[in-house]
Amino acid sequence: MSDSKLSSTRQTDDRDEKKPDLPELSNMEQLFVVRGFNAIQKLLLVLTGLLTLGAAGMEIQGIYENGIVTLADILMMFLYTEVVAMVVVSYTGRGSPFIYPIFIAITAIARLIVLQGKDMDPQNILFEAGAIVLLAFAAIIIMRLPRR
Repeated sequence: MSDSKLSSTRQTDDRDEKKPDLPELSNMEQLFVVRGFNAIQKLLLVLTGLLTLGAAGMEIQGIYENGIVTLADILMMFLYTEVVAMVVVSYTGRGSPFIYPIFIAITAIARLIVLQGKDMDPQNILFEAGAIVLLAFAAIIIMRLPRR
C-alpha cells in the first residue's frame, strides 16, 4: 500500500474513534436523572448515619457491660462522631466534605497505634506516625484553599 492510502485510512479511522454516537438527553431527562441520583445519595447518607449511630450504641453497650472505658473505646467513639459529621456535611452541602475522611483516617491510624503499639516494630510506628503527619498537612492545605 502506498503512503497516501495509509494516511487516508488512518484519518478515517481516527475520525470514527474520536466521537462515539451518544443519545441526546432532553432537559427533562437530565433533570430526572440528577434528581433520582440525588435522592439515592440522600437515602444512602441517612442509612449510613443510622448504621453509624447503631454501631455507636453497640459500642456504648459494650463499654457498659465491661465496666471499663479504654482509650481504644474513646478513639472509636471519635471515629463514629467523625462519620456522623461527614454525613451531615455531605447531606447539607455545607463545609468541605474532603476534610472529614482525612480526620477519620488520622483517628483510625492513631487507634491502630494505640491498640498495637506495644507489639509493633518501632519502624512501623514511625511509618504510621508519618502517615498521620502527611494527612495533617493535606488537611491544612485543603482548609487553606480558597472557597469557590
